[in-house]
Amino acid sequence: MEQVSITRIKHLHPKLIDNCIAAYNECVAATPKLVHPYITESFRSFAESNALYQQGRTKPGSIVTNAGAGSSFHNYGLAIDFCNLVNGKMVWEVDDNWMIVVNIFKKHGWEWGGDWKSLKDYPHLQKTFGYTWQQLLVKYDSKNFIEGTQFVNI
Repeated sequence: MEQVSITRIKHLHPKLIDNCIAAYNECVAATPKLVHPYITESFRSFAESNALYQQGRTKPGSIVTNAGAGSSFHNYGLAIDFCNLVNGKMVWEVDDNWMIVVNIFKKHGWEWGGDWKSLKDYPHLQKTFGYTWQQLLVKYDSKNFIEGTQFVNI
């Protein structure tokens, strides 16, 4: 097991951690030797989302997201981004190994950004429990959090 990915998974919403670890471990077992998924991002703060949103708009770089603060499932700990490590190198190619990871996560109830109609987000996986980001933002703004955390009650 790759420790950086597990650490990032543990930053997800508490309701999602066990499910994500189970899917991740299944992916590690299903991918060939020297190939395994690597979680590049999980929880993202509102400030981090705003900075990413400004990239390519008011700051240098290419546009990488259409989701400002509060409109990303990363803000609620309900999304991950991944790539595959192949022989220790990060690979972003959507190939058979990539689809092994995607299909296992989908089997565990996750939605894949590669299935979206517009602005496909191939590294993105999310599990929203039926909530829209707008509904989650209302919970966030009203401070409807799990006691002792900054995660909304779902």
